[in-house]
Amino acid sequence: MDKPLHPFRIANFRAYWLSRLSGTIAQTALAIVIGWQVYGLARQTMDVRDAAFLLGMIGAAQFVPLFLLTPITGLVADSVDRRWIVRATTALIMLVSAGLGFLTWAEALTLPALFCAAVLIGIARAFTGPAYSALAPNLVPRESLPTAIAISSIAWQVGSIAGPSVGGLLYAIHPDVAYATVTGLFVVALLTMLTIGPVPQPPAQKDRRPLVRILEGFSYVRRNRLVLAAITLDLFVVLLAGATALLPIYARDILHVGAQGLGLLAAGMGIGAATTAIWFSFRPMKSNVGVKMLIAVIVFAVAILTFGISTSFPLSVAALIVAGGADMVSVYVRQSLIQLHTPDEMRGRVSAVSQLTISASNELGEAESGLLASLLGPVGAVVAGGCAAIVVTLAWARLFPELKRARTFDPPDMLQVEPQHGEAKP
Repeated sequence: MDKPLHPFRIANFRAYWLSRLSGTIAQTALAIVIGWQVYGLARQTMDVRDAAFLLGMIGAAQFVPLFLLTPITGLVADSVDRRWIVRATTALIMLVSAGLGFLTWAEALTLPALFCAAVLIGIARAFTGPAYSALAPNLVPRESLPTAIAISSIAWQVGSIAGPSVGGLLYAIHPDVAYATVTGLFVVALLTMLTIGPVPQPPAQKDRRPLVRILEGFSYVRRNRLVLAAITLDLFVVLLAGATALLPIYARDILHVGAQGLGLLAAGMGIGAATTAIWFSFRPMKSNVGVKMLIAVIVFAVAILTFGISTSFPLSVAALIVAGGADMVSVYVRQSLIQLHTPDEMRGRVSAVSQLTISASNELGEAESGLLASLLGPVGAVVAGGCAAIVVTLAWARLFPELKRARTFDPPDMLQVEPQHGEAKP
């Protein structure tokens, strides 16, 4: 049997991968810069706890439009050319970044402007995520699909974890440098996406009512217990144990390392994720994928707990490196299971459901972190979240035995996974 064609040998996939990597780095770098500026402006008139609450509300400002639009965005990704969805939303965030850069340069930046920018970013992300995720399988032959999904996941995860370090370090050099670089990365993402030629996509099912098609995505996730377990585990663990939103507080008021230290703290997770991604590129995970995901999630929670109680800058960075590596393992497994267990005609809608949970765990998690920090203090919030995440992981291992029995990513090799023949075809 011939060896499957490597996705990077396909020009369309190379352009897609570069677009997703550069766009994700830019997007997450922009988020850390916005967070730092919100916290800095808030601390001019507020104490730490009140500023922490306002910092968390930036996450809520991004989550609300994404939550409201998710049922629609999955349907759009299954009905409209996915390339143009990504192009339009990338252009929107690029303009938002350029606008914030101008306001920063003109010393006219305000909290309302930052919150308006967060809402626009949330709207763009609501459409971009499902389109990006569903587009990758359309660019490669089926035999190359597992590798393409893994590589696509790596681009997103490495970009999402490394991006904050880029934003923090560049902002420490100068705010203008940070915004110019972020905007330039969005330009790269847009231009590379424009080079992708026509690709096959399932035809829009115009004979089906939109509401029925929207609900099919949620129904598929609910009925496929393995996909449901993978999605919801990530939702609750990162919702509870995510500490990214509080990094500006740790950098400024706990570890006292400033914007440059903020970049290094954020770089910790990027280093861990990138190292793990490189390892998987040479040694793909092939066995006991469910158990390894559960172990990785426990390691992530323990690492975040360690970061929360640390008063040593080197130890804090080391804990975040471990957290980033463990998170990469979890995302690698989750994304591969979701994509390989979902038929192409439903991939946009299922990806939208997955993105909703990811955003709930990230952006809504930021709001939760800010609220807890305003009540318990930042250290108390991180420690409580880390402990709760460990409890949730142990509970999920018991509630969803499908995770422990998942041996490989290939559906025929799975044990005790409910057949989805009725769900696979609308």
